[in-house]
Amino acid sequence: MTNDSLVIPQLIVGLGNPEPKYDKTRHNIGFEVVDELARRVQISWSENRRFQALLAEGRSLTGDKLRLLKPLTYMNRSGQAIRAAIDWYKMPPESVLIVYDELDLPVGRLRLRLSGSAGGHNGMKSAIAHLGTQIFPRLRIGIGKSDPDKNTVGHVLGKFSPEESKIIAEVIPLAVDAIELSLKQGVEKAMSLYNSRIIDEPRPTS
Repeated sequence: MTNDSLVIPQLIVGLGNPEPKYDKTRHNIGFEVVDELARRVQISWSENRRFQALLAEGRSLTGDKLRLLKPLTYMNRSGQAIRAAIDWYKMPPESVLIVYDELDLPVGRLRLRLSGSAGGHNGMKSAIAHLGTQIFPRLRIGIGKSDPDKNTVGHVLGKFSPEESKIIAEVIPLAVDAIELSLKQGVEKAMSLYNSRIIDEPRPTS
């Protein structure tokens, strides 16, 4: 029997920008996480013009219906695609889990929350505006603060350093683990296990 208070996501949204020049940038970490989840459960992406997004549908490893979304509207208008999808599927906003980059978390940290503000993130500002609420789960992936000498836009649209990339290569599967646990046992359970996890340095590959 399921507990009514469990928050089990029905739609997993990764935030990013669609052009190849944005691949592997800090701002596109949300896309990378949902790509990894799609690979893990062996479902493929197709363009959904109604949503202005790429959509992947299938079953999670637990056999539950799984829908993944990558908006093609560019970051600042992400909420349009998310709204179109939840209206079509008749889902409440709290059934959407949004994955995105977070300047205020160091590289190697994840933070799951059931609600909260946009915290200056334009994709999340758009999502909150279109969903009409801040009460929906989100998974933030730390990308670290920019150097005082560098502007924030240059930082988020830049690529990870080689050292950071090694850490991110371990963070992405960890983020997918957290999402899979959210799908099985609810977001709060995943929060309790993954919010304290830190990847400080990559494991040796030997």
